[in-house]
Amino acid sequence: MSTARLYYITKTLLSYGLDELIPKQKIPWYAKIARGSLFWLRNQHKNKPAGLRLRLALQELGPVWIKFGQMLSTRRDLLPHDIALELAFLQDQVEPFEGELAQKIIEKALEISDINQLFSEFSQTPLASASIAQVHTAKLVDAHNNSQDVVIKVIRPNIKTQINADLALMEKLAKVLANVHSEAKRLRPVEVVKEYKKTLLDELDLMREGANGIQLKRNFEGSDSLYIPAVYSDYSRSNVLVMERIYGIPVSDTESLIAQNTNMKLLAERGVEVFFTQVFRDSFFHADMHPGNIFVSREHPENPMYIGIDCGIVGTLNKEDKRYLAENFIAFFNRDYRQVAQLHVDSGWVPPDTSIEEFEFAIRTVCEPIFNKPLAEISFGHVLVNLFNTARRFNMQVQPQLVLLQKTLLYVEGLGRQLYPQLDLWKTAKPFLEDWVKQQVGPLSVMKQMYANLPFWAEKMPELPDLIYQNLKRSPQMQYSQPSKVSHKALVLSLLGSATLIVSALCYLQHDLIAAGITLAASAISFIAAWRNT
Repeated sequence: MSTARLYYITKTLLSYGLDELIPKQKIPWYAKIARGSLFWLRNQHKNKPAGLRLRLALQELGPVWIKFGQMLSTRRDLLPHDIALELAFLQDQVEPFEGELAQKIIEKALEISDINQLFSEFSQTPLASASIAQVHTAKLVDAHNNSQDVVIKVIRPNIKTQINADLALMEKLAKVLANVHSEAKRLRPVEVVKEYKKTLLDELDLMREGANGIQLKRNFEGSDSLYIPAVYSDYSRSNVLVMERIYGIPVSDTESLIAQNTNMKLLAERGVEVFFTQVFRDSFFHADMHPGNIFVSREHPENPMYIGIDCGIVGTLNKEDKRYLAENFIAFFNRDYRQVAQLHVDSGWVPPDTSIEEFEFAIRTVCEPIFNKPLAEISFGHVLVNLFNTARRFNMQVQPQLVLLQKTLLYVEGLGRQLYPQLDLWKTAKPFLEDWVKQQVGPLSVMKQMYANLPFWAEKMPELPDLIYQNLKRSPQMQYSQPSKVSHKALVLSLLGSATLIVSALCYLQHDLIAAGITLAASAISFIAAWRNT
């Protein structure tokens, strides 16, 4: 299966003449020999523009490749304008399958003999067609005989077989690369493909997408920045998803946005804020934010709101990754490159024997030129090349858990460039991240953690006297068994200080400020006395 698929991929790429897009001087001699050996595979579309040939080739290869083209479409600083425009069609204008077949899939999934049993109207002509599924409009009749405008998302038939074949081939190629090329091993292709596989297969389960949409909607309930359509879970299955229909302007339609006097600067800034809010506040972010999945509400153009759809791919970060990322961003914003270097070593992203001084200098060389410039003046392509060279020099490894975040950052930057090229990405994000870090390491964070542990402390408080008594009872025996550097009196005072500190926190959380102040003072006195007796 993999060999046949590999030949099909090679045949498709060569028949669309994509090898001709690579400058001849960049092609190694062995690649030229390999190309010559496939002499019967010639360019069959010489009269078509390069961008169209690339789009058609990716579209013919299927969803794994279409997803790649979708990401490239947002990188207009890396691609010629005509190619970027063609790839943009991959976002929601992939060739659809038959509407009649979609209707049969819906009827089978919902176990109904006729679609009119649940939907008073159903359009067999797709509203949009993407790499994994396509969307049809309908009117849902609920239990109270009310009609709701909805869209029905339907997974493409037999799509999983094709995806598995491509992923199996990618896994084999990743293993070969990791074993034969030291540079590829550093990039951890096996782990990256494994993470991509999990993400792509998760996207095939529309029940998971529905749950993701419900979570995101709850996270931004009442927000002026982002709206997520409602999901009708009772009418959804693993291959069919029924959602509220939205009527917004595609975020890529800048002419319509400008025509309705949309505040483009605020819209671009909110895109950045929404991303960082999802990542750092919620640890749950929409990881497929290409322009085909993002709309802008037609209401209140002076106070624009995003509408996000297609929540099949979401990302999460653990507490340690979030903190390291936030501290890295802030250090970048403050141009504290030594802190950036140190954080990379502390997080394990570069080897522990890395020279902090050399790494700091390399990061400064790459990043210093980009600050205090609007997006339109920043060559991120050049920056990415330099960062890659820096990573190779210091053996920085790709972090699979951050792949989705990195991809989403590319989308956010692409959207920002398209909406408001003068947007200062750093200036917009810095205050948000500084506030987040303060919340994580400041007194408010301590109180929140104490409040979260309140049920545990309340349960263990009755046991505290017994624990103190047992510890005191063991102390004389421990003095004979081994030398002790801490006096008996200091130990008692430390335990007393800890106990009164816990009581003070409990009193504060119960809004008994007088008792909290008294016990806090007692705790401080106990700790000072314990310190003096050590």
